[in-house]
Amino acid sequence: MNHRTLGKTSFEISEISLGTWQVGGKWGDPFDHNNADKILNTAIDNGINFIDTADVYGDGESEKAVGRLIRNRSERIYIATKCGRRLKPHINESYTPQALRGFVEDSLRNMNLEKIDLIQLHCPPTEVYYRPEIFEEFDKLITEGKILKLGVSVEKVEEALKAIEYPNVDTVQIIFNMFRQRPSALFFEQAKKKNVGVIVRVPLASGLLTGKFNKQTTFSKDDHRNFNRQGASFDKGETFSGVDYDTGIETVTLLEQAFPNIPLSYLALRWILMFHEISCIIPGASKPEQVISNIQASHLPSLTEEDMNKIKDIYEHHIKSFVHHIW
Repeated sequence: MNHRTLGKTSFEISEISLGTWQVGGKWGDPFDHNNADKILNTAIDNGINFIDTADVYGDGESEKAVGRLIRNRSERIYIATKCGRRLKPHINESYTPQALRGFVEDSLRNMNLEKIDLIQLHCPPTEVYYRPEIFEEFDKLITEGKILKLGVSVEKVEEALKAIEYPNVDTVQIIFNMFRQRPSALFFEQAKKKNVGVIVRVPLASGLLTGKFNKQTTFSKDDHRNFNRQGASFDKGETFSGVDYDTGIETVTLLEQAFPNIPLSYLALRWILMFHEISCIIPGASKPEQVISNIQASHLPSLTEEDMNKIKDIYEHHIKSFVHHIW
């Protein structure tokens, strides 16, 4: 496994890491701790040392599984979790230093840890990024020894740019893939300038970029790929990266035709790794085999300039007009 430095945290982390949104099972299924343990241990056995979770994944069960992993392994494993999405309603006014402090302490209890390596604001409303008192509270938590570093998980490039104006923001988690290329311009430039770690989520566009779906594919009623295509429950950019499903399927076909000799999921991950500003990718997995498959991208040869231009051209002509201006 190749490693990269997570910005100014100085954490040396696996460039392919693990996101745990669906680690207890497929989206919409009850949390399965046995399955979670298998996935998490497979990740560590194969060189992954950075795990991203959140207090809302499995209503805290994902954090519990991650905490159990830490207690049962001897390796240095970096743990990132997120807070804020439990607020109801999830609006700017609900965000208070006291509420966020409470969530951090809840996460420490869930994982049975004394300190969290990286806490991230979990896609808060845009207005929150303009409230210094929110970010100041995390400095207090660092001083108290409850967290080591602060990051943000964002929906929009503009939010990322605002967040890194705060000196205590060490990392930004953002959606970036062949269907969501906007971050590679100004945001990557500024992140590099400020030595901010970049964590890439939704690298496979909710599975679209695996090439395993077609226009007849159906998803369970509790799967966000079924109910959130228009943003009914949260930002629609989290579902298929905001790309219309049929448009996505048609564009996947173009990518497969352009790169017939490489599995699309490998291509999608290798493409992301071509950007040196990125610290790691956190693809999810609902079974151990998916973890092993994702790791293979780390061993592929670099893409050529011609390859990169092919992908850019497909994005420019078939995807950009639908997503670029929104996120």
